[in-house]
Amino acid sequence: MTKDKDFFLKKKKLSSFSTEGEDFCKFDKAELVEKTKELGDDLADLQELIFAESKYKILIILQGLDTSGKDGTVKHVFGATNPQGVRVVSFKAPTELELAHDYMWRIHKEAPEKGELVIFNRSHYEDYIVPRVHGTLNNKLVRQRMDDIKAFEKMLAAQDFVIFKFFLHISLSEQAERLRERLDNAEKHWKFQLSDLTERRHWREYHKAYEEIIQHTHTDDCPWYIIPADNKPIRNYLISKILVHRLKNLKSHLPEFNPKVIKKLKEEAQRILPHKK
Repeated sequence: MTKDKDFFLKKKKLSSFSTEGEDFCKFDKAELVEKTKELGDDLADLQELIFAESKYKILIILQGLDTSGKDGTVKHVFGATNPQGVRVVSFKAPTELELAHDYMWRIHKEAPEKGELVIFNRSHYEDYIVPRVHGTLNNKLVRQRMDDIKAFEKMLAAQDFVIFKFFLHISLSEQAERLRERLDNAEKHWKFQLSDLTERRHWREYHKAYEEIIQHTHTDDCPWYIIPADNKPIRNYLISKILVHRLKNLKSHLPEFNPKVIKKLKEEAQRILPHKK
């Protein structure tokens, strides 16, 4: 396992991070798929403990440019978890109702409750990134949003939230290949939008905006992980590995019951339930 610092941006540029990820693991594709499946089973067990214990609130934030694999990450990393304790929230353009509130309103109301694992497919970071790239807010308000986001996450972390922030780092050339695939494959046409092409023109601006916000909001309690996303199996493996490693450190356990209560329940069960054959 690579050290956490290998995933952290700090004051470096995104361009200094590999989008391919071969340096992080030497497994072939078949091994990566198998190891990710094993990690997925571990993640499912941990999620069940967290759900039963009902103490921690797990928030997983997936950010990245178009085609970086947010949907694929949800499918391949969290596929084995129990839907009862897992929820995925996709944030798109704000509705009229959401625009009538402060910009964090729609985010805060979707935050996980005790024992729940919630995955944000895009998040409150869009309310910084998009205005920053397109200049729809003045510099003062954009900077204020950076501070707002950092303060918001600090508040959550102080209330038993465990926050993971993954930036799926894809290359310009790999994005082009995935966009072509969506156009060439009729079964993927539904994924394609004209904005995928027009936003691509702002590639450098998006990278600059992400560098700024990641460096500003990366903290010990709410760290960012820069995940190489050109290679999908490597992406899935690394995210799974990070999740399992940190969630194990929570040392969650099943609730303990009073022995007298258990004895009473067993006595009632013996009286009410049919005897074994």
